Amino acid sequence: MSRKDLLDMDKCVKDSHQTEDYKSFLPAFKSVPISVLKQNGLLQALVTSEDGQKEAEISEDVLQAQEEWEAVENVQAGLLSETKTGLLENLAGHTPLISFNEALQYFQTADLSECRKRIQPTVHRTGLSAITHFLFGPPRLHRELQEERDLALAIAQCALDNNQKVHMRVLQTIYKKLTGSTFDCPRYGAHWEQLGFQGFDPGTDLRGTGFLGLMHTLYLVMNTQTLPLAHDIFRLSQHQTQNFPFCVMSINITRIAIQALREECLSRECNRRQQVVGVLNDFYVATFLRLYQIWKMQNKTIKDSGFTLKEVETFAKKNPKQLLRSLEMYLVEHHNIATLDKWSLHSSSSPDLQSQKKDLKFTGVCDFKPRLEGEARLV
Repeated sequence: MSRKDLLDMDKCVKDSHQTEDYKSFLPAFKSVPISVLKQNGLLQALVTSEDGQKEAEISEDVLQAQEEWEAVENVQAGLLSETKTGLLENLAGHTPLISFNEALQYFQTADLSECRKRIQPTVHRTGLSAITHFLFGPPRLHRELQEERDLALAIAQCALDNNQKVHMRVLQTIYKKLTGSTFDCPRYGAHWEQLGFQGFDPGTDLRGTGFLGLMHTLYLVMNTQTLPLAHDIFRLSQHQTQNFPFCVMSINITRIAIQALREECLSRECNRRQQVVGVLNDFYVATFLRLYQIWKMQNKTIKDSGFTLKEVETFAKKNPKQLLRSLEMYLVEHHNIATLDKWSLHSSSSPDLQSQKKDLKFTGVCDFKPRLEGEARLV
């Protein structure tokens, strides 16, 4: 075999090795932006000779190839920009918060005909119970308020619907307001257990109260007056020994509120204020507040939950006016404390007030002149 043939075979072997190396290199090539490859000199290596010197003359084919590379780079840069933008929008979770009134307006205009068919506005009583309730029970709800009552009870018959944007916004708002997160969370997952639901899907815990259970929690966290209370209760629910499932407990409070409404325990207050939903919301918060105070002061644990809930329910139904009054006093007191704290913080950081404090001169006990004997004085 001639020397020329040996050189040709050696060249073929080198070419085959280079081809295999190139194939193994392609995956890494695809995952790196083209501009990065150019900056790192990888593209320049493709047009560099073996001795490291660039070709003196660049053929038309090379120029055309370079133009094609640049065109591909521009296309890839545009696609990458669009992809990144979409990913950032999905990751950032720009779902806006929803207020209680906005969610309520949705239900006021939604078709709840099927839900309304399943409601029982009042508890059906017979015999002596009906007579006693008629003679000594609370007054009946005014006729003009019955439509609003039926709306609240119809919401309690609605299930959580993944296809309804308002439903998902309510869920995301509750999560964000309790956790302080600024990003959306997945529809299913263990993060809901951290909020006090029993599983990965909050919808499975709403069988007894329907969507009204979420509406009440929404009211608690979106009302500026009650949000600090919501944080206090949520913080207690995370206690090492006194922990309890926050959202499940909240749903139980909603169940008590629904029963109180159907048993007409709230009719007198609804008639006085000429509204139902507002009274129902305040009754829910007041009942939750009482549970929170008992749980915290009496060192209750999850083992005491059944008995404690029953005790709170009995008191709430018998004393709705007293319960609502306690909530009012609690909110006023804590509002005053918060205002005082803000004033104290402002005064301690204000240079004008600091200078005034320095100018103040207090008279000590020893600074008073002794009274002379026989000096006139008031008796």
